[in-house]
This record gives sequence, structure tokens and C-alpha cells, in this order.
Amino acid sequence: MNSYSGIAVSHWYVVNLLPFRMKKLLFFILLSVIVSCSEKKSDNGRTPILEVEGKFLYKDETDKIIPPNSTVIDSADIADRYIKKWATEVLMYENAKRNIDNLDEINKLADEYRQSLIIHAYEQALVAERLDPKISEKEAKNFYEEFKTHLTLEDNLIKGMLLIVPVGAPQMEAVKEWVRKGDTKSLEKIEKYSLQNAISYDYFMNKWTPFTEITKKAPFVTENTSGFVLNTRFAEVSDSINSYLLHISKAIAAGDTEPYDYAKERITTTLLNRKKSDFIITFEKNVYNDALKKGNIKFYKKK
Repeated sequence: MNSYSGIAVSHWYVVNLLPFRMKKLLFFILLSVIVSCSEKKSDNGRTPILEVEGKFLYKDETDKIIPPNSTVIDSADIADRYIKKWATEVLMYENAKRNIDNLDEINKLADEYRQSLIIHAYEQALVAERLDPKISEKEAKNFYEEFKTHLTLEDNLIKGMLLIVPVGAPQMEAVKEWVRKGDTKSLEKIEKYSLQNAISYDYFMNKWTPFTEITKKAPFVTENTSGFVLNTRFAEVSDSINSYLLHISKAIAAGDTEPYDYAKERITTTLLNRKKSDFIITFEKNVYNDALKKGNIKFYKKK
């Protein structure tokens, strides 16, 4: 071990006996001293600050993990924890290599995993470069028509709006009537009213929304949820703080077929993944066949 490493080890025993803040400050000073001593022994332009089992930790590595504008105490604490973790991992790794019997098998698995990672990265780069990620409306609708019997809703879906206002908010009777109607004029009034008086205003007249998303925001409780969403156009519930006003313009019960515009995003993702898979399979076949033609694959007859 180099002389600066010996200094570091002996001083850490002393430092660990000191109070926390003083310990961290002295550690940072000690680290600076070690770095100063080691700068004369830099390796290929890098300054080592610690050596364990022949492996070096360099100053630029510890510099990277210290956030800008850190205090001296915080910097010392971060560096201390990083150095201990680094040294411990090196020691554990070297001890493991000396004491396990199946190192060759592990190395083989590591090589196979590394190969798989490189191939995967290459394939993803090819997909990003060469594959058109767009799925046409026609493709998505054809898929929906073919498989819609398998697209069954697990939740009730609704379209509408949810207005949440504080208990005692002004014009409540008029507001309830606006929400109940849900027509264009009423919506305009609700939007203006909500700017000054509402806790929140969710408008989803054009988007299917799971009813469970609504019950996360408003305490609507019912024994027959499907019956509630299918037969309710206006609902009101209050707690000690807020009043919750719900307008339901359309509803589909759990167990029915998913509507196309609700299933479309998932269908598009499925088709795109299939498209990527087909592209990679075709590319791999072409690579293999091209290698055969060029004579890069040679078969040897068994004796």
C-alpha cells in the first residue's frame, strides 16, 4: 500500500473517536491532505486518493458525487460514505473471487448477459432509426373489431364533469342546476364560477373516465355502482368540508365491451410492440441469411 493509504487508515481510527461534526470536518481536511500528497503520484493524469487490493479510487470520481454548493461538513460526509462503500465493495469482490468455486460459470453467465445487453441496445437503436412508429387509424380499428369480444371492462366508465366547492359556497342552488343541466350555457357559467369559488373542476365530457377515478376525489358510495352510473345524471354528496356535484352524460357498465376510443391507446401500444417484434425477427433472419451467402457461417461434417 502507498504511504498516503497508510496515513488514511491510521487517521480514520482517530477520526472515528471524535464528535460527528468535528469528525466530518477533520475527515474532509484529511482527505485534502491525502489528495495533496498523492497528486505527485498521479496515474495517467488522474489523482488517486485510495488504494484497495491494487485498485485505485480517484479524486475525479469523488468530485462527481459531491453536489455543488455543499458545505464542508456535508461534502466530507458524502465523500466518507462513498469511500467506505467503494472500499467495502472492492474488498467483498476480491474476497468472493478467492472463495467461490464456480467463478468460471459466473463469468460465463456475465458474458452472456453482457452479450444480450449489447444486442438489445443495438436492436433498439435499429428500431428507433428505421421503424416508423405510427399506427394508422385503420390498423387500430381493424384490431378492435377483430378482438373486441376480448376487451371487457373491469371498471364502470363515465363521461361528464365533477365540481367540488366548499360547503357554504355562494349561489349553490344555481350551481346545482348548472351541473344538473350540463348544457353549453351552463358549462360557461360553471367555468366562470369555478375560477373564484371551486376547489376543483374536472371536465371529461369527451373522455371516458373510470368511475373509480371519480370516487378517489369524491365520496360517492353505492352498493350497485353499475346501476348508479347507468341511471344517474346528477348526484350530490357532501362532507364536513366540501360539496361534490357530479354530472354523468354517458356511462358504460363494468363487464361490457370497451369502447374504441377508450381502448385505442392500449391497442396502439400492442400493435407497435408487435411491429417492433416483427422488425427484429426479420432483421435477424436477414443477418443470418446474408452471413450464409457470404460464407461467414461454416458447417463442419461430423467424423
